[in-house]
Amino acid sequence: MINKIFDSLQAAVADVHDGATVMIGGFGTAGMPAELIDALIAQGARDLTIVNNNAGNGDTGLAALLKAKRVRKIICSFPRQTDSYVFDALYRSGEIELELVPQGNLAERIRAAGAGIGGFFTPTGYGTKLAEGKETRLIDGRHYVLESPLYADFALIKAYKGDRWGNLVYRKTARNFGPIMASAAKVAIAQVSEVVELGALDPENIVTPGIFVQRVVEVPQAAHQSLQAGQAA
Repeated sequence: MINKIFDSLQAAVADVHDGATVMIGGFGTAGMPAELIDALIAQGARDLTIVNNNAGNGDTGLAALLKAKRVRKIICSFPRQTDSYVFDALYRSGEIELELVPQGNLAERIRAAGAGIGGFFTPTGYGTKLAEGKETRLIDGRHYVLESPLYADFALIKAYKGDRWGNLVYRKTARNFGPIMASAAKVAIAQVSEVVELGALDPENIVTPGIFVQRVVEVPQAAHQSLQAGQAA
């Protein structure tokens, strides 16, 4: 019987190794798997390469992982925001490496990895420092840059509901990078607000098929809200 449900967050991230490349879903805090990130911090893996849309907010979630100095390199689109002071301090002191990728290129590089595409040409970044060292090509009178697919050892994502096969549905904008990150990683770990019985999810509404998900752990919404309240106190 296929059953991808894990009993705890700790068990779900137990084998994340030092030096791993880890994709973390979320657009800012929307769809960020905060509890999985906290479990990864407690687990202790170091020298990680993180792929995310931004570089953390405040002191929680991804920013807490950076603050614990577990990250060697971050690949993202928006490293600096008003509350990205943890990353800013680490970068200025030379304690973290940054690979800046335009948001559309970031999404397409992740999607290309999941789709088995060897690379793609894009006009975004041509003629800038972001294109240095990369192949360029003139196509139909327009200049393009060759971008490579972006793979990961693990992906930590957040979904709304999931079943024991790993099928996932999302809630509104919390969907963001989750589906493509799941397909681009060797091991996709999803935290869901509710685990439902097999067959309870409408096949027409399933966004991420279970074939792309290896582990599912339930984090009830009430528990998430309680954690947020505790952090605010």
